[in-house]
Amino acid sequence: MIELINFYIVPGLVLGSIYGLGAIGLTLTFGILRFANFSHGETMTLGAYFAWSLVSILGWHPLAVMPLAMVLTVVVILGIDRGFYKPFRSSPTIMLVIASFGMMLMIRSVIQFFWGVQVKTILPGIQLPIEIFGLIRISPKHMVIVGSAIVLMSAVYYLLKYTKIGKAMRAMSDSPELARLTGINTEHVIMATWIVGGSLAAAAGVLLALDSHVQTLMGFKLLLPIFAATILGGVGRPHGAVIGGLVIGLAEELSTYPWIGETPLLNPGYKAGVAFAIMVALLIWRPSGLLRGRTT
Repeated sequence: MIELINFYIVPGLVLGSIYGLGAIGLTLTFGILRFANFSHGETMTLGAYFAWSLVSILGWHPLAVMPLAMVLTVVVILGIDRGFYKPFRSSPTIMLVIASFGMMLMIRSVIQFFWGVQVKTILPGIQLPIEIFGLIRISPKHMVIVGSAIVLMSAVYYLLKYTKIGKAMRAMSDSPELARLTGINTEHVIMATWIVGGSLAAAAGVLLALDSHVQTLMGFKLLLPIFAATILGGVGRPHGAVIGGLVIGLAEELSTYPWIGETPLLNPGYKAGVAFAIMVALLIWRPSGLLRGRTT
């Protein structure tokens, strides 16, 4: 049981926290802008590389430079929206989807051009785990990742629930036409959506780099699990994205536990297939997700 908690449940919660952060930004984009943003994974990668550069220059802890990385990422994303997405705002949804796919390739190429393709480490050295109650062992960086994710998720909840712009975002998510008729400035809401989504994506990228390494395909590899978490929780439901992220993260890790015999139930190399299987099953059984999100 202790092995199950230390080597499977704790890593699953850590991974699920990262998935949840990424899924919130993705579900907000779909709920308000009405398109699946395939460049979201590359936004995470961009945030991680900004953080790596700031750590190299300033010598600070990755958590200390994370707000700066989030700001830089948001500036880039707002520029992308104005230059590439805004002209397609009234076009069919498929055009925005294709544009986001092209933007994914462009951002990745820019990252490879400026930072190269070598794997980089944002937090060098080995951290000894901390023992809790003499049984549970958890790495300090994992505590930082989960704690940071909880703080950011709580901030998004407060923003959407109690602030004026958050209420406008929820109104536009329910009905853009009705939101315009009631006097809501939809362009301001769209800008706020990109700011929140870009910030969370950058934070997820930094936390992922803190957990592993910085590489050019790190965000792309997480794109499928994040989409699965978004669909599982319900598209357009931020709190559902958090639940979906935790479920996907735990499912991936627990699928490799030796439930039968002494060998892993599933080869760790096929963990991504678990997220895909869950996503396909939800699309067949309950397309609206656990919290009844959007299906169109």
